Amino acid sequence: MPRITIIETGLVNAQFRERHGSYPQMFARMVAAADGSIACDTVSIPNGERLPDPAALDAILITGSPAGVYDEFDWIAPLEAFVRSAHDRRTPMVGVCFGHQLIAQALGGTVRKSDKGWGMGRHIYQLVQDNGLIAGEEIAVACSHQDQVITPPASARTIMSSDFTPHAGLLYDGGTTLSVQPHPEFSIDYADALCDLHRGRAPDALVVSAKASLAEPLDHAKLGGVITRFLTRPRG
Repeated sequence: MPRITIIETGLVNAQFRERHGSYPQMFARMVAAADGSIACDTVSIPNGERLPDPAALDAILITGSPAGVYDEFDWIAPLEAFVRSAHDRRTPMVGVCFGHQLIAQALGGTVRKSDKGWGMGRHIYQLVQDNGLIAGEEIAVACSHQDQVITPPASARTIMSSDFTPHAGLLYDGGTTLSVQPHPEFSIDYADALCDLHRGRAPDALVVSAKASLAEPLDHAKLGGVITRFLTRPRG
């Protein structure tokens, strides 16, 4: 069974880490819920670990981060080069939130802070029919972001969208790279805690409505299963 290498690009807020875990731990739980036989490894950029050679990896999952992909951190360019190499080598790769944006930027897309403001709580995304990965007409997943992919790369097809996030899910030519803006790895409790964290940064009414939205059903297990299968399915 392929191993998934999780690239940690940011740290969970210290006040939440003990209760909710790190981003790699959240993703490992998501993967285990979909298939308990799959092992996950972690490469932590915030802890100074070096990026591996994508050719040596079975599958790659790039996490979210408080950083913006346009920030001038010295690790952004090497991570973009890593993404381009993995994509060119057809190493199965998924990016979530920051990872979604980073892959898009690395492959020629445009990312910036949206003038729509904060997206948080439960959002509903429309699915492109016959996309080959996610069944149904729509999917509900928690999100937490201001940045968005504004213009996808020419090699990407938008398969998930909403009025707030027009390019919420991208499937790339070749069928080995996928990225999504919302967070299927989040527990409801963690998504709720993030809403509280944004008090004072986002309008109070938005925070209240976002917290209330999390009482509605979420399709995290469905999207988590899609991501797990995408990363580990046999490819000819």
